[in-house]
Amino acid sequence: MVMARELERYEVRTPKIVVLPDGRVDRKSAATYLGREPKTLADWHSKGIGPKSRMVGGRRFYDIEDLTAFAQGTVA
Repeated sequence: MVMARELERYEVRTPKIVVLPDGRVDRKSAATYLGREPKTLADWHSKGIGPKSRMVGGRRFYDIEDLTAFAQGTVA
């Protein structure tokens, strides 16, 4: 019989991705969505690669549709 304590060890956590009402996500949520680290997205941006992003109020945001297209490889 598996005890509750053992079950906690195997708990699967769903990553939290916050999508704002206008469809944009911050860098941390974008990285989670893509299975990367936020620093990777920052590096990609500095190299001019990766999904499209925009600055709003001094923070970088990504449109969820652009992230989906990037993840599926359908970005031109």
